[in-house]
Amino acid sequence: MTIAGGHGEGGATNQLHWPRGLCVDDDQTVVIADRWNNRIMQWKNGDTTNGQVVAGGKGQGNGLHQLYWPTDVLLDNETDSLIICDWGNDRIVRWSRRSGTTQDEILINNIDCWGLAMDEQRYLYVTDRGKHEVRRHQLGEKNGTLVAGGNGKGDGLSQLNVPAYLFVDRDHSVYVSDWSNHRVMKWVEGAKEGIVVAGGQGKGNALTQLSDPNGIFVDTLGTLYVADQGNHRVMRWTQGAKQGTVIVGGNGEGKRANQFNYPVGLSFNRQGNLYVADSNNNRVQRFSIE
Repeated sequence: MTIAGGHGEGGATNQLHWPRGLCVDDDQTVVIADRWNNRIMQWKNGDTTNGQVVAGGKGQGNGLHQLYWPTDVLLDNETDSLIICDWGNDRIVRWSRRSGTTQDEILINNIDCWGLAMDEQRYLYVTDRGKHEVRRHQLGEKNGTLVAGGNGKGDGLSQLNVPAYLFVDRDHSVYVSDWSNHRVMKWVEGAKEGIVVAGGQGKGNALTQLSDPNGIFVDTLGTLYVADQGNHRVMRWTQGAKQGTVIVGGNGEGKRANQFNYPVGLSFNRQGNLYVADSNNNRVQRFSIE
């Protein structure tokens, strides 16, 4: 079902415009990087009509009260704040979720960031598309530690080519959607090179292939879920599998309930429901996965 947007492209509180990354709170509140509206939207569970602007929404710009094409957002429950990849401004910012907050705090500057993740020790992981790498930062630390890529742009096992979104598991292994290589990579903590865990067979729509992979999620069994953007589908790859299975979409580009039009962001709630930011349809879809 559509749980956010779905009322065409626009900037009203019941609309989205090219939603990207998203995350789901414990109470099933969904927080969405509403990219072309330069804002972060929050939709409370059960309120399918209108969302609430929780960051930005003051026009495109680089002021502390503004965002410029945000691509990802995560919740830091410890400080009750949102950490946002403010891509157009080459920065990562934090906004308090407490009411009345009208400006952000800059955490990291001069970074071509696209995706964010946080581990249980509250280390922040960030993809840098310009440097084709992922770094881990202690909050407040600018430079961070290299954890994936960083060996120039390429398709070797020690390289990435436009890394997009991220997931970090309990062992601090980093999963990266390696966008231009049409694959998902897993880097075990401390490793000098990654392992291909999905795709990597060129761009295509076979079950062994991906096309511009974006949002990813890994469950406790090590099963990977990936928004296969160019194929308008979400795929599931079990650990060690040579091919994936289509769990939603894969019925061509469209706006029916079983179709996507460029799915990007992907997350799960605690109940095991899947949330997908269906970008070109300007909506967020929720699915019950068997």
